[in-house]
Amino acid sequence: MLVSEEEERQAGLLAFHQVRTQEPPSHDAAANELVERVSRRIAAAAEAPPDNLWKAPHYRWEFEVIDKRIPNAGCLPGGKIYVYTGLLPITQDDAGMAAVIGHEVAHALARHGAERMSDKKAVSIAAAAAVVALAVNSRTSALAPATMVALGAGAKYGILLPMSRTQESEADRIGLILMALAGYDPNEAVNVWERMRLIDKGPNPPIWASTHPSDEQRIKDLKAWVPEAMKYYHPQ
Repeated sequence: MLVSEEEERQAGLLAFHQVRTQEPPSHDAAANELVERVSRRIAAAAEAPPDNLWKAPHYRWEFEVIDKRIPNAGCLPGGKIYVYTGLLPITQDDAGMAAVIGHEVAHALARHGAERMSDKKAVSIAAAAAVVALAVNSRTSALAPATMVALGAGAKYGILLPMSRTQESEADRIGLILMALAGYDPNEAVNVWERMRLIDKGPNPPIWASTHPSDEQRIKDLKAWVPEAMKYYHPQ
């Protein structure tokens, strides 16, 4: 990777500061208590990885609830968790929230942020190299627009998105284990995505050109991974 852990954490800290300064905080006491309660249990599970499944991050965990009717959440590098209130009708309870937060924390544990930052660096280097090559050889200057379009398409469909789908699937699998370790039934992750599918009114792009697995594929994969996660499940 082209990005160090320290660079990744600093980027996460800056992004979290931006979230806090640009997004309206929720003053709903129940929502804040729910998110913090679940997040702390997921964070504790993240810091005690079983069977060396991931590296204990030793994060300085922070939590923020944002007052917007958007079904979204995230965990920035460094353990900065944020949840939009629009997600609450979908998660419905602690276990549902654990499914989402577990998935987002899994992205951080797997250093997917660093991978994406490295992707951007690599693509920027490749783009610069292409521009220089075209500038040096005037005979190929007429090909510049087509070359740059191809470079962009390659970055979008040939490199970045396939890895992004892999990242999402990895986060789904680790997220199930996290929520199980935290004492939440991993089967609830399937229920959350069933509800998400019902409210998703937008057209689904072809799976090969999507940054996320289709809802159907995700649910199928989650069901296949639940038995593994259940090995770590002890209700609290």
